[in-house]
Amino acid sequence: MSEKRVWLIELRKIKGLTQTEVAKSCEISRSYYTLIENGSRTPTVSIAKLLGKELDFNWKSIY
Repeated sequence: MSEKRVWLIELRKIKGLTQTEVAKSCEISRSYYTLIENGSRTPTVSIAKLLGKELDFNWKSIY
């Protein structure tokens, strides 16, 4: 099992966004985004880039 991405959760909370809002902006389901935050799923490059843009981080750091 992968490690929870606490840093991703913190970035989202700093921006004042919900999981639903981030997921909607990246055109993915909230449940899939939750799996990404929990470390259960690794996003595709295209989703990682969208997440990086939405939450202001280098998308490569998710890998």
